[in-house]
Amino acid sequence: MDPGGDVENIYQALRKHDLKLAAIVATHAHIDHVAALADLKERTGAPIMMHEADIPLYKNIAEQAAWLGVPTPTTADVDSYLRESQPLQFGHHALRAVHTPGHTPGSVSFVIEEREPIILSGDTLFAGGIGRTDLWGGSFTQIMQSIRSKLLAFEDNVTVIPGHGPQTTIGNERRSNPFIVQQT
Repeated sequence: MDPGGDVENIYQALRKHDLKLAAIVATHAHIDHVAALADLKERTGAPIMMHEADIPLYKNIAEQAAWLGVPTPTTADVDSYLRESQPLQFGHHALRAVHTPGHTPGSVSFVIEEREPIILSGDTLFAGGIGRTDLWGGSFTQIMQSIRSKLLAFEDNVTVIPGHGPQTTIGNERRSNPFIVQQT
């Protein structure tokens, strides 16, 4: 998920543990999450998956790179689009896609379906914060709606692993995240 820009470390970890990559899944199409998609696909043959609403953002990766002053990464075709509640099987485990727009139009969080669910929130929800909404396609109203209706629907003890920063729980965020506390 979200290979960022360091394909060599990812590839070496796959080889070290003798793993086959089933799919390369993007939570959203900001450059810091998708820069290695094409390289990883080329090295592993794994298909790329992201939400269709972020395709325009992904196709404008050169504009993102120019804005940040970094080289433009190579892009590859997205092989399939993530859908709401779509299950993604890996081994004996599964992720369920949850469309959480707001950081970008196609932002997706994932729920690991275990006895105690775990949320991989991408850049939608952070410990003590939320994803930026002042970038391409962002919407404060949408991200807050996504958090309230989809992520806060989980029990307080559910772990949240964001795309950046430390993990947290739904309960911690419900009680102390200033964006959430202000909205309730």
